[in-house]
Amino acid sequence: MPPPTTHPVDKLDDDDYPAYTMGRAAEMLGTTPAFLRALGENRLITPLRSEGGHRRYSRYQLRIAARARELVDAGTQIEAACRIVILEDQLEEAQRINEELRSRGATT
Repeated sequence: MPPPTTHPVDKLDDDDYPAYTMGRAAEMLGTTPAFLRALGENRLITPLRSEGGHRRYSRYQLRIAARARELVDAGTQIEAACRIVILEDQLEEAQRINEELRSRGATT
Protein backbone atom coordinates (compact mmCIF):
# COMPACT_ATOMS: atom_id res chain seq x y z
CA MET A 1 0.00 0.00 0.00
CA PRO A 2 1.46 3.43 -0.92
CA PRO A 3 2.17 5.91 1.89
CA PRO A 4 -0.54 8.47 2.58
CA THR A 5 -0.06 11.67 0.63
CA THR A 6 -0.72 15.20 1.73
CA HIS A 7 -3.91 16.45 0.17
CA PRO A 8 -4.34 20.12 -0.73
CA VAL A 9 -7.18 20.30 1.81
CA ASP A 10 -4.70 19.42 4.58
CA LYS A 11 -3.05 22.80 4.02
CA LEU A 12 -6.26 24.53 5.10
CA ASP A 13 -5.70 23.22 8.62
CA ASP A 14 -1.98 24.02 8.71
CA ASP A 15 -1.32 27.19 10.74
CA ASP A 16 2.19 27.38 9.32
CA TYR A 17 1.27 27.12 5.64
CA PRO A 18 2.22 30.42 3.91
CA ALA A 19 -1.14 31.04 2.28
CA TYR A 20 -1.48 34.83 2.32
CA THR A 21 0.18 37.43 0.14
CA MET A 22 1.41 40.63 1.70
CA GLY A 23 -1.51 42.60 0.29
CA ARG A 24 -4.07 40.12 1.57
CA ALA A 25 -2.36 39.86 4.97
CA ALA A 26 -2.30 43.66 5.34
CA GLU A 27 -5.96 43.83 4.35
CA MET A 28 -6.94 41.15 6.87
CA LEU A 29 -5.06 42.97 9.65
CA GLY A 30 -6.31 46.40 8.64
CA THR A 31 -2.77 47.68 8.27
CA THR A 32 -0.29 48.47 5.51
CA PRO A 33 2.36 46.38 3.78
CA ALA A 34 4.93 48.74 5.33
CA PHE A 35 3.79 47.63 8.78
CA LEU A 36 4.34 43.99 7.84
CA ARG A 37 7.77 44.82 6.42
CA ALA A 38 8.63 46.61 9.69
CA LEU A 39 7.69 43.48 11.64
CA GLY A 40 10.09 41.54 9.46
CA GLU A 41 12.84 44.12 9.94
CA ASN A 42 12.36 43.80 13.70
CA ARG A 43 12.55 40.01 13.38
CA LEU A 44 9.11 39.36 14.77
CA ILE A 45 7.97 37.38 11.74
CA THR A 46 9.88 36.07 8.76
CA PRO A 47 7.53 35.35 5.88
CA LEU A 48 8.40 32.67 3.41
CA ARG A 49 9.03 33.74 -0.17
CA SER A 50 7.26 32.49 -3.27
CA GLU A 51 9.29 31.37 -6.25
CA GLY A 52 8.88 34.92 -7.57
CA GLY A 53 10.26 36.38 -4.32
CA HIS A 54 6.94 37.63 -2.93
CA ARG A 55 6.31 37.46 0.80
CA ARG A 56 3.80 34.83 1.95
CA TYR A 57 2.34 34.77 5.47
CA SER A 58 0.84 31.96 7.53
CA ARG A 59 -2.13 32.20 9.89
CA TYR A 60 0.25 31.85 12.83
CA GLN A 61 2.28 34.82 11.58
CA LEU A 62 -0.89 36.85 11.11
CA ARG A 63 -1.91 36.20 14.72
CA ILE A 64 1.50 37.42 15.89
CA ALA A 65 1.25 40.48 13.64
CA ALA A 66 -2.25 41.20 15.00
CA ARG A 67 -0.91 41.16 18.57
CA ALA A 68 1.87 43.57 17.58
CA ARG A 69 -0.69 45.82 15.94
CA GLU A 70 -2.75 45.90 19.15
CA LEU A 71 0.30 47.12 21.04
CA VAL A 72 1.20 49.71 18.40
CA ASP A 73 -2.40 50.94 18.31
CA ALA A 74 -2.17 51.37 22.10
CA GLY A 75 0.83 53.67 21.67
CA THR A 76 3.76 51.26 21.96
CA GLN A 77 6.63 51.87 19.54
CA ILE A 78 6.91 49.14 16.94
CA GLU A 79 10.35 48.00 18.11
CA ALA A 80 9.08 47.61 21.68
CA ALA A 81 5.88 45.93 20.50
CA CYS A 82 7.91 43.35 18.60
CA ARG A 83 10.07 42.66 21.63
CA ILE A 84 7.01 42.31 23.88
CA VAL A 85 5.39 39.82 21.51
CA ILE A 86 8.64 37.81 21.28
CA LEU A 87 8.88 37.71 25.08
CA GLU A 88 5.21 36.72 25.42
CA ASP A 89 5.78 33.88 22.96
CA GLN A 90 8.90 32.72 24.81
CA LEU A 91 7.05 32.80 28.13
CA GLU A 92 4.16 30.77 26.72
CA GLU A 93 6.59 28.18 25.37
CA ALA A 94 8.48 27.99 28.68
CA GLN A 95 5.21 27.52 30.57
CA ARG A 96 4.16 24.76 28.18
CA ILE A 97 7.50 22.96 28.63
CA ASN A 98 7.32 23.41 32.40
CA GLU A 99 3.83 21.92 32.53
CA GLU A 100 4.94 19.01 30.33
CA LEU A 101 7.89 18.30 32.63
CA ARG A 102 5.66 18.50 35.72
CA SER A 103 3.18 16.06 34.27
CA ARG A 104 6.01 13.65 33.36
CA GLY A 105 7.38 13.93 36.89
CA ALA A 106 3.97 13.14 38.36
CA THR A 107 3.72 9.92 36.33
CA THR A 108 7.18 8.56 37.17
